[in-house]
Amino acid sequence: MSRISELVDAYAAELALPWRDGLSGGERVWMLVYPPEQERAMRANLARLEFVTGQSGRGWRSIDITDEFGRWLARHRHAEAFFEEPSDLTLSILDQFEAELVSGIRGHLAAASGNDVVSLVGIGSIFPFLRASSVIKAIDDAVQGRLLVLFPGLHDADTHSFRLLDARDGFNYRARVIDPQREIA
Repeated sequence: MSRISELVDAYAAELALPWRDGLSGGERVWMLVYPPEQERAMRANLARLEFVTGQSGRGWRSIDITDEFGRWLARHRHAEAFFEEPSDLTLSILDQFEAELVSGIRGHLAAASGNDVVSLVGIGSIFPFLRASSVIKAIDDAVQGRLLVLFPGLHDADTHSFRLLDARDGFNYRARVIDPQREIA
């Protein structure tokens, strides 16, 4: 069985468990962690994730942020200057992108119900401009059902830290990790 099939099966097992009420936003976040080189295979299996979600009696919504940085940059009034001199993309300008991205994701989350799984696809596309941890922490309080973050990177079970694309120091986050090797309890 492929790693992706194992992840889909682990996700289906997680869906079979009852959802507890009264969880914090961070506890409503599920991280589906897979090797970055399997990004295309994972995207090819989004329909399977949606199918098993429906089979469990839950709703499915998907937010794909893959192209958001490019769209935002193309609309920016200084886009041409950034293309000529990318170092002009300062932290304060990138903060504007983060604010707009977070606002858009929060809008999608507000439209979901407490019975929905909302998948966040394309988190790797914000690297190296934004930190995944910052975006996830900025939206987790808006999660009503569950937020499934498709996370191309690594998870260290000992420290419960995540590394997006294995490129930066990990961040510790309280999300539930969907892992085929973990026993469901």
